[in-house]
Amino acid sequence: MEEPGEAFVPVGPPPARGRDAAAPSETVRHGAPPDDDDFAVRYEGEGEPAVLRPARPAGGPEAGATVFGRVPFAHPAEAEFARLLDFYRIAWSYEPTGFPLAWEGERVTEMFTPDFYLPEQDLYVELTTMKQSLITRKHRKIRRFKEVYPEANVQLLTRRDYHELLARFGYAAVEITSLPREDIARVLHSPAEIAARVAALGAEISADYAGRSLVLVGLLKGVTFFVADLARAISRPLAIDFLSVARPDGSGAPQEVRIERDLDLDIRGRHVLLIEDIVNTGLTLDFVLGRLREREPASLELCVLFDKRERRLVEVPVRYSGFAIPNAYVVGYGRDHRELYRNLPFLCELRPEAYARESDRN
Repeated sequence: MEEPGEAFVPVGPPPARGRDAAAPSETVRHGAPPDDDDFAVRYEGEGEPAVLRPARPAGGPEAGATVFGRVPFAHPAEAEFARLLDFYRIAWSYEPTGFPLAWEGERVTEMFTPDFYLPEQDLYVELTTMKQSLITRKHRKIRRFKEVYPEANVQLLTRRDYHELLARFGYAAVEITSLPREDIARVLHSPAEIAARVAALGAEISADYAGRSLVLVGLLKGVTFFVADLARAISRPLAIDFLSVARPDGSGAPQEVRIERDLDLDIRGRHVLLIEDIVNTGLTLDFVLGRLREREPASLELCVLFDKRERRLVEVPVRYSGFAIPNAYVVGYGRDHRELYRNLPFLCELRPEAYARESDRN
């Protein structure tokens, strides 16, 4: 499990941009007041695995540093921002590189070290307080940074800007669907993690079905988001169809499952991939696979995005699996609670009091 404050997505360190940017194998040090933007930076040595790592100043935390996990931050606002990023599983690196801004001959006379780098968004973030003199100085540095490194993305944020930035990444959906952050126990998989896994599944399926066409059969209706994204990630010719089933009422009897909406396509002699967003007990999928086999497809495989292995009662042959998840009440990316929250871009676990409160209202 990731340590708090550790970047958790395997990515390489951001490349040096522009003239004389600090090499990843160097340690950049330069004096600065504790509320400014320049602090000591430590990099992993060359030849190590390409894993994003937070910087750690040599010799342990400096005086006045705020420590979150094992990362010493120079200002409490930075630790707060890191906690927010971790909550939403957004990968980050703290002070990943230093950028020269001014020179006298070959000597660097001014540096800029952004507070954070967000690799999934390819964005550098610099935090500031509301002190006007500090904002003015940082705006000047960022203007200079953009002049020297025009291809780099950087944004200056105050504390009140944090959630506005998250909204740009799709997290505003929490507010749109009236799901307060305090009702979320944890974010299990971020939008970037889901997108990467779906892309990998699409590549694997495309390779396995080389030279063949496919029929994707989705089980309505939580699967719609997954089917749409997966279909775009598959490079083989394909058709898409859907069916829906009436699921058991809780008694666990498989004979209670019945097809409510049937397929429009004839799948006899065709290669069929059954798509489901989540597998729990396996009872529903076992029923559907049996009914589809009766229609004599050329092949029939199963692809699920989220797998709750702990709840399995019937083993089903999952050929392609996205994520193993705990036995928790989850919403987002197609999963709902009373038809809400399907459009959240991430998968999160609801706190028990959140759905208990909803039940009490009905």
